[in-house]
Amino acid sequence: MADLRELADIAVELARAAGELLRKRPDDLGVQSKSTPTDAVTDMDRAAERLVIDGLRERRPGDRVVAEESGDSSADSEVVWYVDPLDGTVNYLYGLPPYAVSIAAFVNGEPAAGAVYDVSRDEMFTATAGGGATCNGSALECRVQSDPALALVATGFGYDSSFRAVQADVVGALLPQVRDIRRAGSAALDLCSVAAGRVDAYYEAGMHIWDWAAGALIAREAGARVDGLAGRRTGDGVTLAANPALFSALHDLLIAAGAGDLAPPS
Repeated sequence: MADLRELADIAVELARAAGELLRKRPDDLGVQSKSTPTDAVTDMDRAAERLVIDGLRERRPGDRVVAEESGDSSADSEVVWYVDPLDGTVNYLYGLPPYAVSIAAFVNGEPAAGAVYDVSRDEMFTATAGGGATCNGSALECRVQSDPALALVATGFGYDSSFRAVQADVVGALLPQVRDIRRAGSAALDLCSVAAGRVDAYYEAGMHIWDWAAGALIAREAGARVDGLAGRRTGDGVTLAANPALFSALHDLLIAAGAGDLAPPS
């Protein structure tokens, strides 16, 4: 059985190293488009990912690695790593915080350890399954606010313009029923913000597993519930994170707003 502390330490070490690389932001980022013209990838995304993958192959050569830019190593392994080398690429492109490196390890299909490094704030969020969550060594605990009307809710939007239009309808219906909405630009850090009590809740549709794998574990270990809507799994359709009491209330508001049918274009 894998040592969860060892996995977390590896995630922290490589997330920090990739973050240090990203700090050396060149004038020419080598920007290209992926799924749509607004879905950007830079040479720095790829350089940070290569650093992490090389580090994992050196430290855990038999493990499977699934990374945003280079895909799946397809190894048959008990341990699978999910790597987002630069979560918040558009922020990075514009020179705006926040942006992060997110690395998670799953053991036998279950989240086991993870780290999310907020490069601009020099904050390292980390967690192990059953071991709690921390930020720079201090324990994290999500807020206990249960009234949606007093809840600060984070969200994010997809890159496809027609999908964003539907997401706008959902957020427009939700906004009058909550304290306010925040859009930071990094799914991993939004989940960590739930863990740290900086927002009360977070929801988003259409995320890939590398977007949420580490952040969801950190939020759960800080006391949040992280799940899909209407009995779906995390990452399937809309994912919602909040303390258990607020989760139920926001879940129903999101369903009423039409979020239960929200799915990105294939």
